[in-house]
Amino acid sequence: MIYHLSLRDAGIAAGAFLVLIGLPGLVKPDLAAVVQKFPRSRGAGIFLLTVDLIWTLWLLATIEMGEFSAFRRPLLIAVPIAYVLALRFVDEFLAVRALGILCLLLAEPFLDAAFLRHQSSRLLVTIFAYLLIVVGLFWVMVPYILRDKINWAARSSARWRLLHGAALVYGAVILGFAFTRY
Repeated sequence: MIYHLSLRDAGIAAGAFLVLIGLPGLVKPDLAAVVQKFPRSRGAGIFLLTVDLIWTLWLLATIEMGEFSAFRRPLLIAVPIAYVLALRFVDEFLAVRALGILCLLLAEPFLDAAFLRHQSSRLLVTIFAYLLIVVGLFWVMVPYILRDKINWAARSSARWRLLHGAALVYGAVILGFAFTRY
């Protein structure tokens, strides 16, 4: 285990995240104009990519790599170089790509917390983790999809509220199970 996160803590984190994402979008649908600027935001891209870099360096420095431990030092050198090169040469949708990497990094603690748990409600956290993996892979490889989905969701206030309401309900369900079952 890399992360020592209980299923209860993972459920609280996932549920709180979904509630915090869903509530503002449900209450203030005019926030869509702000969210539409995110995919091309250079500042958000630099911030998220820096978070990705720190998390990745921490993982490389602390995890047990077994027979791949000879690669630790070259990776600890290559990752910051890749960070600088990405900042220099990846102008298009840097924020989306960095968010995709963050989604991929976030999925593992949730899966780790639900691993070998017997409650069938653990699948709420597991499904959230796999959704993070799928969207993370798409956003890293095909980042304009997020821009298109944001524009599609923001076309009507009802659609925007429905999507954020669904995220809010899913987060509330996960929080409910986290506080009562896990």
